[in-house]
Amino acid sequence: MIIIRFKDAEAERRAIGYLAGRFPGKSYADGDTLVPEAALSHLAVEGIPFTVVGPATYERLAPLRNPPAIAV
Repeated sequence: MIIIRFKDAEAERRAIGYLAGRFPGKSYADGDTLVPEAALSHLAVEGIPFTVVGPATYERLAPLRNPPAIAV
């Protein structure tokens, strides 16, 4: 997973609309968006400008993982 940022709110809105249903991801209030590496080329082909921040840290990925099983 890669963290990216968009140049403005319009680009982010277009990207989220395009990515929804095609790729898993998460958008954060600080402007970062977490997407799979494969999504980058699709965003570029669609002409949506973005900047790559870098690979996702464990802290960003941990909430997306399945919660542990509950003992019964």
